[in-house]
Amino acid sequence: MTASREKYSFRLPPELVRRLDATATARHVPRTAIVEAALAAFLSPDGSDRLETAVSRRLDRVTRQLDRLAWHVDLTNETLALFIRFWLTTNPPLPDTAMKAAQAMGRERWTKFVESLHKRMEIGPELRQEVGLEVGERANGRQS
Repeated sequence: MTASREKYSFRLPPELVRRLDATATARHVPRTAIVEAALAAFLSPDGSDRLETAVSRRLDRVTRQLDRLAWHVDLTNETLALFIRFWLTTNPPLPDTAMKAAQAMGRERWTKFVESLHKRMEIGPELRQEVGLEVGERANGRQS
């Protein structure tokens, strides 16, 4: 025999009723079970602590992901800046007579570069994996 229960009557906004019905249908549970679980969680003394802990863990994880992303953006910016500085230092400007041929060759080389980049992004390995492998080998005393 089930435990005795008290009956309550209360009014809910139509949107909340729609969500309650949809959830009950999707989970194949009675609406009463959902309302009981929601009330138990709301009234539980540690319910808000559990929610805060879960949100805090998620925020910590997102923060770590953003930190890694920021590091990769910084690495990319520094790499590009070093390359541009090196290229400008080692390559003198072309005379006007050679400019058209250089531009045509540049377009061709650009197309090949973009194709190569597309392939690399599709099948890998990614540069960060290669850099990680090289750093790991150097740390272990091996040079490639």
